[in-house]
Amino acid sequence: MALRIGGLAPFSAADYPGRLAAVVFCQGCAWRCGYCHNPHLLPRRAASELSWHDVLAFLERRRGLLDAVVFSGGEPTLQPALPAAMRAARRLGFNIGLHTAGMAPRRLALALPLADWVGMDIKAPFAEYPRITGVRCSGSTALASARMILASGVTHEFRTTVHPALLPPPVLQRLADELFGLGARHYALQQFRATGCTAPEFTGAPEPGYPGPALTSRLAGLFAGFAVRFA
Repeated sequence: MALRIGGLAPFSAADYPGRLAAVVFCQGCAWRCGYCHNPHLLPRRAASELSWHDVLAFLERRRGLLDAVVFSGGEPTLQPALPAAMRAARRLGFNIGLHTAGMAPRRLALALPLADWVGMDIKAPFAEYPRITGVRCSGSTALASARMILASGVTHEFRTTVHPALLPPPVLQRLADELFGLGARHYALQQFRATGCTAPEFTGAPEPGYPGPALTSRLAGLFAGFAVRFA
């Protein structure tokens, strides 16, 4: 079974820290977060997909020009073909990055040993995940995945998309406290981007500069590595 691919970014300096990377966008996601800016990647199958064979040929031509390949989504760990694709990219000499929301812990366990770096999206305090994802028990699966990443020894970062309608200051503080309590030491906030988002409650411009210097300063004090990335 081949990897189902909904898109390819041939060059990125933002998706793998300190590396120039190609980003493979895997098709399919089991959650329905209202602020998603890649809704075309949500269905399991797309009307038009790239073949893994063609992507692999592209990567072959970029050996020596790129440092890494990042598997993103959608949710890459939902696909059984992910580990084989990661191995194939590694054989070409690339570092391997993985973006995940942690919705499939058993599949994540197969992919983690093949990754050099993992970025995990944390949606909310774990008890509040269903409000964001629309899926019952999504918080427990995300929590299991976060613990797995922390125990794996793989270089990683947790990050959260912030919008005041989703995560007002007290909720965002509680989320950061939960992560710190788990042992997370690298955390980033990503400002919501309206591009591609179809939910009307999020398409307006969020509060400028949210979450603001006072809250970001408190959060920064919890983590050895902390960043705020504006849209």
